[in-house]
Amino acid sequence: MTPLNREHFPVTDSWTYLNHAGIAPMPQPSVDAMHLRATEVARDGEFSYAAHRDEIERVRLSAARLMDVPATDVAFVRNTTAGLGFVANGLDWTPGDRVVVPDLEFPSTLYPWLALADRGVVIDRVRPIGPGGRLEIAAFAERITAGPPPRLVATSWVQFGRGWRVDLAELSRLCREVGALLCVDVIQALGVVPARLEEWGVDFAMADGHKWLLGPEGTGVLYVRGSRLDLLRPLEPGWNSVRHREEWDNLDLTFDDSARRLEGGMPNVTGIAALGASMDLLLAAGVPAIWSHVNHLCDLICAGLTEVGARVLSDRSQHGRSGIVMVRLDGPPMPLLAEQLRARGVAVSPRAGGLRISPHGYNTERDVERLVRAVAEVATR
Repeated sequence: MTPLNREHFPVTDSWTYLNHAGIAPMPQPSVDAMHLRATEVARDGEFSYAAHRDEIERVRLSAARLMDVPATDVAFVRNTTAGLGFVANGLDWTPGDRVVVPDLEFPSTLYPWLALADRGVVIDRVRPIGPGGRLEIAAFAERITAGPPPRLVATSWVQFGRGWRVDLAELSRLCREVGALLCVDVIQALGVVPARLEEWGVDFAMADGHKWLLGPEGTGVLYVRGSRLDLLRPLEPGWNSVRHREEWDNLDLTFDDSARRLEGGMPNVTGIAALGASMDLLLAAGVPAIWSHVNHLCDLICAGLTEVGARVLSDRSQHGRSGIVMVRLDGPPMPLLAEQLRARGVAVSPRAGGLRISPHGYNTERDVERLVRAVAEVATR
């Protein structure tokens, strides 16, 4: 048995799909939810709005449960990049402010901070240390204390390439010691690794829905700790940002006292409905159960591919492991190897000089066997 019902995933009819760190296939209930909401608008136009508004708030509660934060601290955003932009461009910066961010980050987790250079913000990059170049807390501590206390520390919870996982509770402790804010891109973990963002002390977090959340592209969530909300200037103020959002003759700009103030205009109703249906599946299965299953599959992947000559590049220590396994093999370049596997119906990605493999809660041990067999076939040609 898998924690996520395999029958919900049409992708299994055609693929051994192990690329959830890339673009995940949506489950059928999510496709159905998107179609339902679009059909309601086609049939009833404005008269569907009340039901859609209620649905949006229900999904907000689900997102809050997945992150383990108050629903009032959750806003819907277009994607992770937009969420990062709300923080990077919404804070009031002073020339000389310092941002600490890992060097080997996904571009969208790095570029918003680099773009602050013209405002005098200093970017201090953390370089990976440890076996396999993993990112240890000691590396953050060294950069945090290397100069004036940083205004903010930004990081991915799970690094997109090799999949090392940052101890957010410990990093938050380091930030609090020096008065720094903590901003975390959680897209490569939310939905597969249990999250306790409020308890850990994270100030800002964001994720698009199209990876481990199993939702559509272009629909994401942003968490802003309630005590930090007034630090952010709303960048896109609109009718949906204010307390009196449906009082059309009241034009006072009085922002909502929740993270909704960041939403601005009309939300992506069909996308949020699909994301909500995917979140329902994750919550029903239980993220701890999904994580246990995925972790087991990753162990099998490491063992099976090692037997056919692969070297595991990911950190598989207890606190550093994630749902991403990166391996490297001798022979064809990794992009070519990924194409050869694709031709055999196995979906993985070439990343960071290796082969990135990322199973989810509906994948099976048989999927791992197909992967190992396909790699062996290619490697021995």
